[in-house]
Amino acid sequence: MSKKRGIAAERELLHLLWQKGYAVARVAGSGSIPEPSCDLLAGNGKQRYAIECKTSRKRVKYIAKKQAEDFIAFAERFGLKPLFAIRFAHKGWFFVEPK
Repeated sequence: MSKKRGIAAERELLHLLWQKGYAVARVAGSGSIPEPSCDLLAGNGKQRYAIECKTSRKRVKYIAKKQAEDFIAFAERFGLKPLFAIRFAHKGWFFVEPK
């Protein structure tokens, strides 16, 4: 994913979640430091999520096992539910809870 396209997707999802009643914060610099992080933090008073955004022009999106494990560990340490948000070109957003 190009950095520019990834940032645009994060901002798009931020606005969509605000419209759905969530408070959302974008984590600047996520992915640019060695410690695990996420792209967005979102909550509505009942549900709280750490969200990792991905985009794909293909029909599938693979996520490395180590990246998924680090993301899950970050979310759990923060006390948030981890959620992958994947935007497929011409299809829209899909949400996956990592197991």
